[in-house]
Amino acid sequence: MKKSVPTKIINDIERQQTVAIVGMGLIGGSLALALKAHGLAIKVLGVEADEIHAKKAMECQLVDQIVDIEGAMLQASVVIMAIPVNAAEKLLPELLNACKDHIILDVGSTKAAICKVAVAHSKGSHFVATHPMWGTEFSGPEAAQHGAFTGKAVVICSEDFSNKKALSWAENMYTTMGMHLLYMSANSHDLHAAYVSHISHITSFALANTVLEKEKEDEAIFEMASGGFESTVRLAKSNPAMWLPIFMENKENVLDVLNEHISQLKKFKSCLEKENVGYLKELMENANKITRILK
Repeated sequence: MKKSVPTKIINDIERQQTVAIVGMGLIGGSLALALKAHGLAIKVLGVEADEIHAKKAMECQLVDQIVDIEGAMLQASVVIMAIPVNAAEKLLPELLNACKDHIILDVGSTKAAICKVAVAHSKGSHFVATHPMWGTEFSGPEAAQHGAFTGKAVVICSEDFSNKKALSWAENMYTTMGMHLLYMSANSHDLHAAYVSHISHITSFALANTVLEKEKEDEAIFEMASGGFESTVRLAKSNPAMWLPIFMENKENVLDVLNEHISQLKKFKSCLEKENVGYLKELMENANKITRILK
């Protein structure tokens, strides 16, 4: 007669193949789809405080079950935080307090503050600080996309602090999804993110406010807005609940790049005011050099 496998062993095996994602938005939902598509998890749990988003995540089949934080720690071996950066920093100590052999990741757009939280905790080495460099202006479970991370970069910060098991799992997850890995310190990440991501969002928000202030006819904006305007201002549709904490946490770096951006705008303004055609052309030609990097 064949012996039955003890329930505890079955549960342990299932737990090792279960991943919980806290936050069923664009990134969390897209990660859930990728985990299943690449066989990285047999079961994906969702933790979502917003009841409407929780219901929609189930309807969209992003996750197998909605649970609370306690349920996530009991049932999953890996917990990924895909929530606003300030919320992740508050949640991380709670997860680490309950941590046994868990692996905990975040996917936030700032890293210095959350890495400080991990370093200060006795179980902080179970945490891996990551930032998949992908996103859109849309939010919520319906915004989740299949194949979102393929061909994109992911930054892993302060990897020497994470234990080998946690780091290896994170690296394998992202490479299996088709991402290429970049390593840097948390402070370096926040500096570079301000230059290539955060300033783009501030500029987009500001441009949208400029147009809304000056152009009072909605129909004119809709009819005359060309592809160039639409692509430049699309980030203004981004969720303020996510971006406000990012700007405030990374304010020193954002202010630095914002001051430079304002300086550049003043140069263009001065050229127009003084009809300095030669320098105006020089500014534009210098900007064209970005094509060496972004083709």
